[in-house]
Amino acid sequence: MEQEHNKNAVWVKQLSPLVLALVGDSVFDLFIRSRLAMRKNESAHKMHVRAISYVSAGAHSKIANELYGILNDEEKAIFRRGRNSKSATIPKNADVLEYRRATAFEAVLGYLHLLNKQERLNDLLNIAAEVIEKEDTEETNGK
Repeated sequence: MEQEHNKNAVWVKQLSPLVLALVGDSVFDLFIRSRLAMRKNESAHKMHVRAISYVSAGAHSKIANELYGILNDEEKAIFRRGRNSKSATIPKNADVLEYRRATAFEAVLGYLHLLNKQERLNDLLNIAAEVIEKEDTEETNGK
């Protein structure tokens, strides 16, 4: 069993950071939609609109800036690989630096998910959501 885990870890570390980011983006999207569904009694459309504020490249870039300092060395290495990866396209609503930071954040989430490091993944997901919720609260209160 331990050998199988080590084999998976090696395989995951060899994945393209863009593949890790693809998985991480989906993990975060599902986490946010589940979080909103459990916390708010709103229509699906309102939850979808609210979710957009969490899952944009701009939001992910802000989260990446907040989270980098609490990442361990292994996670920072994945973060750097994600940030430095070259994508063929950049979304129209994000600049290149935002997109690269967002990709880095998503790559870390994908990495943790594929390694089944659920406790650490959940910690980072909750902190990430709180970054956006704090910003939303400050904007609402006019700060």
